[in-house]
Amino acid sequence: MIERGHDLPLTRQAELLGLSRGSLYYHPRAVPAVDLAIMRRIDELHLDYPFAGSRMLRDLLRGEGIAIGRERVASMMRRMGIEALYRRPHTSKPADGHKIYPYLLRGLTVERANQVWAMDITYIPMARGFVYLAAVVDWFSPPPSQGQAWVLTWRVSITLEVEFCLDAVEEALARYGKPEIFNTDQGSQFTSADFTGLLLENAIAISMDGRGAWRDNVFVERLWRSVKYEEVYLRAYDSVGEARAAIGRYLDFYNRKRPHSSLDARTPDQAYFDALPVGAAA
Repeated sequence: MIERGHDLPLTRQAELLGLSRGSLYYHPRAVPAVDLAIMRRIDELHLDYPFAGSRMLRDLLRGEGIAIGRERVASMMRRMGIEALYRRPHTSKPADGHKIYPYLLRGLTVERANQVWAMDITYIPMARGFVYLAAVVDWFSPPPSQGQAWVLTWRVSITLEVEFCLDAVEEALARYGKPEIFNTDQGSQFTSADFTGLLLENAIAISMDGRGAWRDNVFVERLWRSVKYEEVYLRAYDSVGEARAAIGRYLDFYNRKRPHSSLDARTPDQAYFDALPVGAAA
């Protein structure tokens, strides 16, 4: 773990441990066990009913015997970084001073690897706390597949600060080149000057969908469903390090060994690298 009195700089210690830079200065507050249990259940319900907002989730929880109000559900959802998915106009407001970029994927056929990358963040419950998982994915799925994400890079963080997102994108660019378009939602991490600046510096077109919009989240939700039902919900991680190691093993399995019916029983690795131009693979 981090040793603040060590001669090695804190940022270098964080890099070696796979921690985001922002987590060095973050001191988490303890979350009551009853809240963690409810948040875990909200996460499960959100996967099954992604259209459910705080009102419906409150009623679903009450139907299971959990006495809870809508405001408490909404507060937990904000802390978890989740919201209902549904069709709606682009009315979301960015954080103060953050620019929103137009959506570039409407009507676009994604027909090759490294054409469109995307990034999303999900909540990961642990035995006594939680972390956030961010992943950079390539949208290309060769026909006749139905949109199976290939995970380029990922990071785990104890905060929703932008640093762990930057780390994942920087690694993806170093390993796989760069996409023509990078799509995200309008979360404050993705609209920040640091994040958009990294993409602009690499001459990557920025695309943003409305927060909570249905069309693009449905794509990445397949990945989160696999991660959670095949790994996260089967365990109770005792530490951030254990969560990071276990998720890393699963994502390696997901990319390299797990056959996907939508890819004609191929792995995402096989589908992705088969689609790259000769000499483009890292």
